[in-house]
Amino acid sequence: MNLAFASTLHLPTGQRVGFETKPISLAPNASRWLSTQKMFPCLASTATAMTQAAEFELEEKKHDLLRAIQETQRGLVATADQRSCIEEALVNVERYNAGAPIDPEKLDGTWRLQYTSAPDVLVLLESATRLSFFQVGQIFQKFECKNQSNGGVVRNVVRWSIPPLLEEQEGATLLVSAKFSIVSARNIYLQFEEISIQNINISEELQALIAPAILPRSFLSLQILQFLRTFKAEFPVRNPVRQQSVGGLYYLSYLDANMLLGRAATGGIFVFTRAQPLV
Repeated sequence: MNLAFASTLHLPTGQRVGFETKPISLAPNASRWLSTQKMFPCLASTATAMTQAAEFELEEKKHDLLRAIQETQRGLVATADQRSCIEEALVNVERYNAGAPIDPEKLDGTWRLQYTSAPDVLVLLESATRLSFFQVGQIFQKFECKNQSNGGVVRNVVRWSIPPLLEEQEGATLLVSAKFSIVSARNIYLQFEEISIQNINISEELQALIAPAILPRSFLSLQILQFLRTFKAEFPVRNPVRQQSVGGLYYLSYLDANMLLGRAATGGIFVFTRAQPLV
């Protein structure tokens, strides 16, 4: 690109002498830089469009996974064909941030179980179908690792009930607590500490049986009600042979703001979605 500059010199005698400078040629690199600058808006628009397309595709894959698990009752009644489709849909989501390190800030919070193939959870769900008096409500996994870079605490929360003695679905809480440490980009090691039963919510029928509303409530009946409401039983988790904590690896295969996918060392898979904080 050439730029020409012209100038006029005024002499004291009043005469004017005009001269013209020679054309100045810009260096090739400078010319290329100006051309690139003009292209930047197009490149930015293209990059934005590609990012939006990738995000849209990812959301579609996540919806495909949620649709695949929809009719399985959290995995309890999944057929072989359904499990195969779910595994394929799971892998399609996992590949989007495969290998990215765990972000404790995103992991922190409460996650609701939507599907699993883990035998230790399925046997709990199956027992609720076989025992008419036993109910299993929502199951959560609560991570406490905010502002921590190498681990934290995870609590498996199971809502359960025995109607009509306890309130339906949320009559009581089974809590399995564990410490976890981040051992690689995606693997965490769980060290289970204790199992507890707490948050007993007795039904109105049981309350009426213990302390009928038509009769004055005695000190004993009030003490019984208070005991049941505040009841909490804790049991340490220990290996009976080695007398040490039970632990295991847990692979977090996918994590974003609203979905968590995991694979246990025993082979079970888990699909969680973000839930409101537990109180």
